[in-house]
Amino acid sequence: MSEIMEILSELRPECDFRSSTNFMEDGLLDSFDVVALVDAFERAYAIKIDALDILPEHFISIDAMVQLIKKSGGAI
Repeated sequence: MSEIMEILSELRPECDFRSSTNFMEDGLLDSFDVVALVDAFERAYAIKIDALDILPEHFISIDAMVQLIKKSGGAI
């Protein structure tokens, strides 16, 4: 999970992801960020995220992202 936090911090260094319970609703991430995260996760975890799984609810929190990565075959 620290690797996900590192990726988020590199993507949006001005945001405090630790204090948010919903990254999308709180405006910390937008659709462009989601595309960048998919690319970063695929490279970092050597996975392929299915296009049908690229949904806002999979990017609202660290836990949601962990579940997406695991579902896509990544080991965390």
